Amino acid sequence: MAHRFSRAERSAVYRAIAQRRDVRQFVACELGTQMLRRLLAAAHAAPSVGFMQPWDFIVVRDRRVRRKIRDHVLRQKEKAGRHYKNKRAELYQRLKVEGILGSSLAIAVTCDSRRGGPVNFGRVTMPQTARFSVCAAIENFWLAARVEGLGVGWVSILEPAWLKTLLHIPRHIEFVALLCVGAAKDFPKDPVLQTAGWRKREPLGKLVHSERWGRPYAWEREATEAKQ
Repeated sequence: MAHRFSRAERSAVYRAIAQRRDVRQFVACELGTQMLRRLLAAAHAAPSVGFMQPWDFIVVRDRRVRRKIRDHVLRQKEKAGRHYKNKRAELYQRLKVEGILGSSLAIAVTCDSRRGGPVNFGRVTMPQTARFSVCAAIENFWLAARVEGLGVGWVSILEPAWLKTLLHIPRHIEFVALLCVGAAKDFPKDPVLQTAGWRKREPLGKLVHSERWGRPYAWEREATEAKQ
């Protein structure tokens, strides 16, 4: 435990994790270059399989471009809403799914699965881990933004091919995420989809297995053995 952080530092890390939210409501704020550099540096420090660092970040400040993206997202939301019925459909239509124009900027995050060469360390049996690495970078960015008091919203209701064309992303590059970044109006105590009644948080105990799938983890036994 020699390398353990102080109690205050540990508390701050866990607080950032617990209070991170998918933000849709923003207030006007100029996101400066130095702040943006810090956030992207945090993303760039993420772990990656074979140290391939497959991510790229396209910073989009132009409101004309962001308006095109916003309009596209709203059209896709309308189409997606047809999958739901009755009260579920009504709730879906009330939910705000983006903050593209309210935020300071948008960032498209991509994955270059070719980076590092055709045979990359750690990817022979699981090539999809390049994409997992990009998701780790996004989470780093998200947590860094939270400690800076900034909100991040991940917009997923869009057509990747359409966005790739708009932003001139090469064919072999995979689009992973569109993030809206800016000063958050607030950070709700609970996730918006939970508060709105869309879905409840799953109990952790239900998702932890012991030795094999389907065998519940014996939390009480572990706690007893730890005291002995």
